[in-house]
Amino acid sequence: MKIIPAIDLINGETVRLEQGNYDRKLSYEIDPVEAARRWKSMGAEILHVIDLDGAKKGEPVNLDVVKKIVKEVDILVEVGGGFRATEDIQKALDWGVFRVIIGSKAFEEPDFIDECIQKFGEKVIFSVDVIGLKAGVRGWLKTVDGDICKDILPAFQKKGIKEIIYTDIKSDGMLSGPNVEALENVFKHVNIKIISAGGIKNIEDIKRLKRIESKPNQDFGVSGVIIGRALYEGTIDLKEAIAES
Repeated sequence: MKIIPAIDLINGETVRLEQGNYDRKLSYEIDPVEAARRWKSMGAEILHVIDLDGAKKGEPVNLDVVKKIVKEVDILVEVGGGFRATEDIQKALDWGVFRVIIGSKAFEEPDFIDECIQKFGEKVIFSVDVIGLKAGVRGWLKTVDGDICKDILPAFQKKGIKEIIYTDIKSDGMLSGPNVEALENVFKHVNIKIISAGGIKNIEDIKRLKRIESKPNQDFGVSGVIIGRALYEGTIDLKEAIAES
């Protein structure tokens, strides 16, 4: 189970949003590149970098910061936020990004999923941001029709998607603990691996997710955990989280 530190960007700065609300922004003094260096020094193997300006605008905005992280810190970087054109995806990959996260466009134009899989393969990963049983899009400012468990994820699975990033919007940035029950419900409906995001506060939360992690030769379960606010506010130690995973 991979432990993946998050770096969220607004205006080139390191921030966190509470429940994805742009009016509830938490700013941190650490520069994004310095944050990347810190998490790498503590054992992280991959970073989760989200361009929140891009998610809101519908096209990448902070790619210069992402490019700097990739250039100056020797670590795998997955990046998301506003990637709705194959040209932008290719640009990020050409800069050395490990993989690109696709969110809104996958829901608004399902054929885009097939196009991305065909062109980029495992260099893209799809993100499902959940509020209740609905998926949030456009920087979580809107929701789309369809039940996550009965409609959306089964459709993803039929397209051959084997792993997704799953963010619980109500928990995200709140230090309230992961929604384990919702994840367990997902696994009752689809065989898909999940990188869980949202709510992580302490090592006990890692232990709870560890109980439902994906096992060898098993095509479902939690395969990774994204941690944001808890790292910046010191309620969890990255080295300890990695050791527990």
